[in-house]
Amino acid sequence: MSKQAPVLLVVGDSISAEYGLQRGQGWVALLSAQLATQQSQVQVINASLSGETTAGGRSRLPALLAQHHPQVVIIELGGNDALRGLALAQTQDNLLTMAKAAKGSGAKVLLLGMQMPPNYGADYAQQFAAVYAQAARQGQARLMPFFLKGVGDDADPLKWFQADRIHPNAAAQPQLLKNVWPELKPLLP
Repeated sequence: MSKQAPVLLVVGDSISAEYGLQRGQGWVALLSAQLATQQSQVQVINASLSGETTAGGRSRLPALLAQHHPQVVIIELGGNDALRGLALAQTQDNLLTMAKAAKGSGAKVLLLGMQMPPNYGADYAQQFAAVYAQAARQGQARLMPFFLKGVGDDADPLKWFQADRIHPNAAAQPQLLKNVWPELKPLLP
């Protein structure tokens, strides 16, 4: 019986699901290609869905863990929770539950944090950022504080976003991978 390749599972929303992009242009596909060029045997499974909330990810995660037995889980969720005005405590609880479930299955966990635009107000933005920090700390997960760093905080965001001004375009995808890589690399088998 041959040994199975280690699995990296990505559970995210439209940003990780390549919304509005050609297949293979998204940061997850770029990650898979980068690992292949490094002779890595890690198999990347992208279980991201456009529109996914933390509640949706939480409900799908147990089956994904049972099916794929990942060594590493990347959780990229929460942005849709904020856009829908869901309770921050609920978002934090869902992220924490997902981190604990993944850890409990034997996987290492990387949580990709998001930030809200200034029009949501400084208090809400701080509280939203704290959700990720708390979930990562309590769930013993590694945290990338702002997944869209260098894209969402650029002085000229139009060059990095699709026409909807929500979803990063193809040009932004290498930067997203660049943000994730330093936090992910120490977790890889």
